[in-house]
Amino acid sequence: MDTVTLLFEKTDHKHVAMDAALHAFIRSVSYVDMHLEPGPQLVGLVQASFPVEGAAIFDADVKRTYQAGEWNYDPEHFVRNVYTFETVSDDVEHGLARRVLRVGTFPVGALLMRGAVREATADSIATLCALTFDRYHSYANVGRTETERRTEQLRTTVLNSLAHAYKTPLTAIQVASDGLTEMDGLSSGQCDLVDLIREQASLLNGLTTRLLKTARLEAQDVLLRPEQVSASQIIDDALAFCREQLSSFTVRINVAPEELSLECDRELLTSLLTQYVDNAAKYGDVGTVISVAAYEKEQSIVFSVQNTGPVIAVADYERIFDLYFRCVETANSTSGTGIGLSIARRVAQLHGGDAWATSDPDGSTTFLASLPITDNRTNQ
Repeated sequence: MDTVTLLFEKTDHKHVAMDAALHAFIRSVSYVDMHLEPGPQLVGLVQASFPVEGAAIFDADVKRTYQAGEWNYDPEHFVRNVYTFETVSDDVEHGLARRVLRVGTFPVGALLMRGAVREATADSIATLCALTFDRYHSYANVGRTETERRTEQLRTTVLNSLAHAYKTPLTAIQVASDGLTEMDGLSSGQCDLVDLIREQASLLNGLTTRLLKTARLEAQDVLLRPEQVSASQIIDDALAFCREQLSSFTVRINVAPEELSLECDRELLTSLLTQYVDNAAKYGDVGTVISVAAYEKEQSIVFSVQNTGPVIAVADYERIFDLYFRCVETANSTSGTGIGLSIARRVAQLHGGDAWATSDPDGSTTFLASLPITDNRTNQ
């Protein structure tokens, strides 16, 4: 008898059945026909795969509700309310599980199930349904782009589609690894393997997120959401995202003047600076100083991140901002995708600025981004 069988025999039979149902659902979702609306397909799969009497899904994009199974009442009003009021709950008394379908933080629909479903299982079902909606819209965009016959738009949309396609199997891996973690009786070696699966799945998830961000930033209809924010807040946000990577470095921050602020899309600018800081930690010599600064120069606000590490050749100063390019000197010694810096430059350009890098023979490398100062800034 193999190890997997032995492990499953130690778990509750009810949980085994639910895990098997979830596994079957994951496989079924992978084969949803992207040429047809996913709502009717998904609600049928939920009802058929799990011990639920009824299931209803609301697709916010088309404002339509789909239902399957037996209901003593019309669930449309209830599932729409789950979406409208973002109600996530498990009503044990009435046997109802309510979930908002989200892509990232953005709600795209709602799920209502009537029957005995574990909380974690309901969460997984909702995540998979949301990703399927996102895949469907991504494939639809591919069709529209092909008709436009524009090579650059097609490349961007295909990139977007591939990243979305990876999200479903990645979620399946993460759900499966979480299930293994909850099992009793795992040996130390088995726990290490499960941790490795979760770690690598997380890395792949980060990569696909970057691919999605790249595709969206390269689209022609990117809509900035400007707000007045202090330079210190942007820096704090970026450092918080990279806290683990920075554990082996000394970080120095310099904002001049201290109350320096700017009008920008905070999320996008934070992603730019996060990429710079992550890059500095990835290529910097352990134990050295990483300096992060923001200052005014020639009617612009400049952000800079400096580290000590491998020198970038002058010939590569521009090329490192090209999508997928990696320096020959570090490509084999440090993992990377060649995506992040292209995102950083695109963010700067969307704000009317630019991004660049310099490297000194002494091993000091600085990445910079400038954004023009707007007339309505509120520096005090």
